[in-house]
Amino acid sequence: MVDILHRVAIKSPAAEVYSALTSVEGLSGWWASDTTGKGDDIGGVVQFRFGPGGIDMKVVELDADKRVLWEVVDGPEEWIGTHVEWALAVEDEYTTVMFRHLGWKEPVDFMHHCSTKWAVFLLSLKSLVETGTGAPDPRDVKIDTWN
Repeated sequence: MVDILHRVAIKSPAAEVYSALTSVEGLSGWWASDTTGKGDDIGGVVQFRFGPGGIDMKVVELDADKRVLWEVVDGPEEWIGTHVEWALAVEDEYTTVMFRHLGWKEPVDFMHHCSTKWAVFLLSLKSLVETGTGAPDPRDVKIDTWN
């Protein structure tokens, strides 16, 4: 198994970052404008819809202002059964996000694409929390012919 790993520091209290990761309003402000579901309840499912298709995430764990863990229950074949983890730690006036997309079977071309897109969207999260304006799909930075 292989994983996608990223780290970004956001100049904001952890509660604001956590809200952007668990509320539909927050998620639609940095990842996919077309977001529905329940991200703030364990067992809830959040549906993200993008131009090329959709991804459904089941909320597996929540630890307020510290950790969010999702399981991919629908979406691209390579994503099904993988987990997305957000670990938050406060460092001075920053909240550091340690991001992991866990459990890829192999590092296929699509994983390379997704790794770069996760970085793009983590910067969108940072922008949303710090400035109030993110760049969710469809306003995200397009990196290749797959989006």
